[in-house]
Amino acid sequence: MPQGAIRCTVSRLGLVPYQEAFAHQQRLVAACRDDGRARLLLLEHPHTYTLGPRGSVDHLLIDEARLASLGTEVHRVDRGGDITYHGPGQLVGYPILDLRRLSYGPRDYVRALESTLIDALAAFGIAGERVPGRPGVWAGGAKIAAIGVRISRRVSSHGFALNVDPNLSYFSHIVPCGLPDITVTSMTNELGAARAMEAVIDATIDAFGRVFSMEMREGMTENAVPSAIPSLEAV
Repeated sequence: MPQGAIRCTVSRLGLVPYQEAFAHQQRLVAACRDDGRARLLLLEHPHTYTLGPRGSVDHLLIDEARLASLGTEVHRVDRGGDITYHGPGQLVGYPILDLRRLSYGPRDYVRALESTLIDALAAFGIAGERVPGRPGVWAGGAKIAAIGVRISRRVSSHGFALNVDPNLSYFSHIVPCGLPDITVTSMTNELGAARAMEAVIDATIDAFGRVFSMEMREGMTENAVPSAIPSLEAV
């Protein structure tokens, strides 16, 4: 890493309810506006559907009773994009970055997140790729990672969701990303066998540091969510 590289504090948070993670992001966004420091939160969520401001409720294909039976929450959020699913076995990344300090515009930032995920997937022999006009990462013609971000007063929030080994049936209850013609895949589907979440997190941290030219630092407590639940893998 070049001398003087920006340092990024990384936190592995395990399983965190969506609203708690959202509130924590807001606190860190405010902190970033004051100190300019880079943070990366890596976690999983319980079963949750989220819709961006322009996301259509028609893209949620089940009623409240079915949602309750699946143990799934629905939240309207302030990121870009339509509807998506979060759940155990999916790696969610929330970079909190001062993009002006990094000289990134919104489009360059999204492409850098795509590059991070493509590099991380390559570590496991998966050829991730872009599809023009459709943010995210694809593998074998199916979507393996979603990207939805918010940039407000130069600071980023929300981020990416990489399907490591989630229950893909939950995607059948929505129109993923508002795109009726797509299929969704996972690392397990592409490889024919599961990979440990911690190994995927390691690869993602390494890739993030390379793509953003940052020194990644772990083990800091500032980013911790007090009520975070240990990762399912450790239970």
